[in-house]
Amino acid sequence: MFRFLTAGESHGPALTMVVEGLPAGLTIEKTLIDADLRRRQGGYGRGGRMKIEKDAVRFLSGVRHGKALGSPITMQIENLDWVNWEERMNAAPVEADMDVVTRVRPGHADFTGAMKYGQSDVRNVIERSSSRETASRVAVGGLCRQLLLQFGITIYSHVLSIVDVSYEGERGMTRDAYPQEMWEAVEASPMRCADAALTEKMIARILEAKRDGDTCGGVFEVVAFGSPIGLGSYSQWDRRLSTRLGMAMMSIPSVKAMEIGAGFAAAHNTGSHVHDVLRHAENGQWSHLSNNAGGIEGGITNGEPIVARVGVKPIPTLAHPLPSVDLATGENIDQSRYERSDVCVVPAAGVVGEAMMAIVLTEAMIEKFGGDSIEEMLKNYRN
Repeated sequence: MFRFLTAGESHGPALTMVVEGLPAGLTIEKTLIDADLRRRQGGYGRGGRMKIEKDAVRFLSGVRHGKALGSPITMQIENLDWVNWEERMNAAPVEADMDVVTRVRPGHADFTGAMKYGQSDVRNVIERSSSRETASRVAVGGLCRQLLLQFGITIYSHVLSIVDVSYEGERGMTRDAYPQEMWEAVEASPMRCADAALTEKMIARILEAKRDGDTCGGVFEVVAFGSPIGLGSYSQWDRRLSTRLGMAMMSIPSVKAMEIGAGFAAAHNTGSHVHDVLRHAENGQWSHLSNNAGGIEGGITNGEPIVARVGVKPIPTLAHPLPSVDLATGENIDQSRYERSDVCVVPAAGVVGEAMMAIVLTEAMIEKFGGDSIEEMLKNYRN
């Protein structure tokens, strides 16, 4: 069984991840994980924190001489900003509260977290609810991608829209709609958008919001290629791959919507225009003439690219804060609190989406082809 846990606060000394269930003998390359962490830190619209951090993993257990041992893998990412927060975030008791935060930001976990956990200092909520935690998941996803590559499975993401700036018309979702040069253009774009002209419009929209002290949301798409037919199951609600993928994408901070394949557009059409016609070739290969199902039918992969489109809300920390409430006094106030933040996280959120796709597919692959070693798992897959 594959599972993982993450721990750590945004301004604590480090983020820690424990991953269990990866097969022994799997080749682990630290440089590949660190590269994904750098991709998460990029993207136009990021804030000052990304200029401080130089995210890289350190292995504490489970890997020896570049190979997974089959035991739990522990990784750590140092928070370089910790030196500026050591006194405020120290684990030892203090005589008096320092910099107590009581003004909540609309749209953040500030209010709900303080109410749920009985916190009088919202800092105790901010530190764990922060999107800084997603660096942990990108690291775990980096491990998973290295397993999936053994089976020819690759995962990519790109940005479809920022606020009201988006591609025009419907985009195809078959293999032919995603040439390799498209992904090369995505990686070269500060917006992780393959269209150079649209990239400039997205940047201009973010700059406009920044001048207004506002923030921007948008939509990214994650695509997985090479998944075999048969991952997931319709036998129970929670074994459907679509269920697992929905939970994974919706767990990303600021995500408020997710669709697979044609998604909501399918709801506005008729069956004859939506469902993907199946074909069987003389060489025994199965294929579909379209991919409106997004690679999943009946909760099970059908061999086509798995396509998930994810909606990200504008982040709630505004340079021109909205009205709010002071939890200490119960007083309605004209402005909530401002804390250093990004203006747009959509490109970075796409990289997190890749990691979550990798995690879901790794769990499903181990479930179907499991083995204690990578050699055993590959043998099961070939059989």
